[in-house]
Amino acid sequence: MLDCHLALDPQVALRREPFGALAYHYGNRRLIFLKHPDIVQVVEALPRHPTVADALAACGIAESRWPSFVIGLESLVRSEMLREPVLAG
Repeated sequence: MLDCHLALDPQVALRREPFGALAYHYGNRRLIFLKHPDIVQVVEALPRHPTVADALAACGIAESRWPSFVIGLESLVRSEMLREPVLAG
């Protein structure tokens, strides 16, 4: 997971809230609560970095916390909120 390149699915809208954010998938109609501002920061940074590890490092997330972020990001992939970006061409 740490060496993957991920981004929000194009059908997902992210709305920041005081607790973190709401993520809504217009295709499958799922609503997910991102319950901490740090995970929101990482999710927003993912498309700008070649790997999840690079995004975590760029966001200043301590390596000791990376396993919990991996679990959360894997859950977002399973729920189709995140995916590998499709390159046009």
